[in-house]
Order: sequence, then structure tokens, then C-alpha cells
Amino acid sequence: MEYSVKQRECLYDGFFQFNRYHITNQLYAGGWSDVYTRELFERGHAAAVLLYDQERDKLIFVEQFRPGAIATESSPWLIEIVAGMIEVDEEPAEVVRRESLEESGSEIMRLAKICEYMVSPGGSTERIWLYLGEIDSNKSSDFAGLEGENEDIRVHCISTQTAFEWLDNGKINNAMTIIAVQWLKLKLLEQHPLWEE
Repeated sequence: MEYSVKQRECLYDGFFQFNRYHITNQLYAGGWSDVYTRELFERGHAAAVLLYDQERDKLIFVEQFRPGAIATESSPWLIEIVAGMIEVDEEPAEVVRRESLEESGSEIMRLAKICEYMVSPGGSTERIWLYLGEIDSNKSSDFAGLEGENEDIRVHCISTQTAFEWLDNGKINNAMTIIAVQWLKLKLLEQHPLWEE
């Protein structure tokens, strides 16, 4: 199957980009589609990490204000895992190591890749690289964030059991955090090793 992008128009170029694509693609029944348009939100790609102190059975989460949650949530302060945008020529693993220090004060000792996934491919080009990171929770901060990026972050250090309760009762309500916590829960229930030896 093939496709062709006939034209790409930039509709907005600010903190994020919004582009209109004129596309045609091959059809399953044969032939090609008519040229059609789709608008895509292009914010770049991100990497995220669930911080886990296996020795103490503790997880680190960050809580911060998210404007996108104003219209849909009772509170726009969300419980999330550490995450950051991938800069040019930067590897996803480098991003989570940097962001872990910035957002929680935690140094990652080792990483295990959970998965990669597309956030919403019908309207966005964003891809997420998701990891589990081993940390010493005793060294995490209570508050963190870069003032220059308007980050005001509260750090939560909780038991895995509490995290699983937050998952079940909807306190954790964003995709990357849900995916990471569910992955860990399954691994622990099935007693699978978390780290490649």
C-alpha cells in the first residue's frame, strides 16, 4: 500500500505546529482515493518513565497543572509519570534521565523499555517512548520543576499498592501513566523479571 502527500500547509507555528495535509492513498479494493485534507497537530515526540524503587516497593509520580484538562476534569492538576519532549539529536533514554532529575530529583540507575506508541494518529503525529526506571526513592524531592519552563511540580512517593488503587479509582487518568502502571501491575502479578540481565 502506498500514499502520496500532495501538499503540506502550515496553519499555525507557535509553541506547537498545526498543519494541513493534502493526501491520496491506495485503496484496499484497488486504485487510489481522491485527494483529501487532514489537519494534524504536530508537537514533536516525547519520552516518559515510571520511576520505581523496587527495594522499597515505591513509585514516584509528579503532579502539575495541565491546561488541556481544564474543560474535561474536575481539577486540571494531574497525577503523571515523569516525561519530556525529545529535542533534535536526542535519544529517548537521555530525555527520561534528564527529566527525572528535573521533575523529581531522582537519578535513574537502570532503564527497561516498556513500549512505544502513537498518542492519537488520527489527528497528531506525536509518538511516546515509555520506560520503567529504577531509582532510590529516598533521594527524591518533594517539589521540583524548572522555573524557566513555568514548571511547578509536586512529587508523590507512594506504594505500588496505592498506585494500583489510584489506577482503579480513576485518580490516574492519562494514557502514558495508565499504560505504565498497568504494565508494571501485570509484570508483578505474573512475576516476570522487570530488568534485562
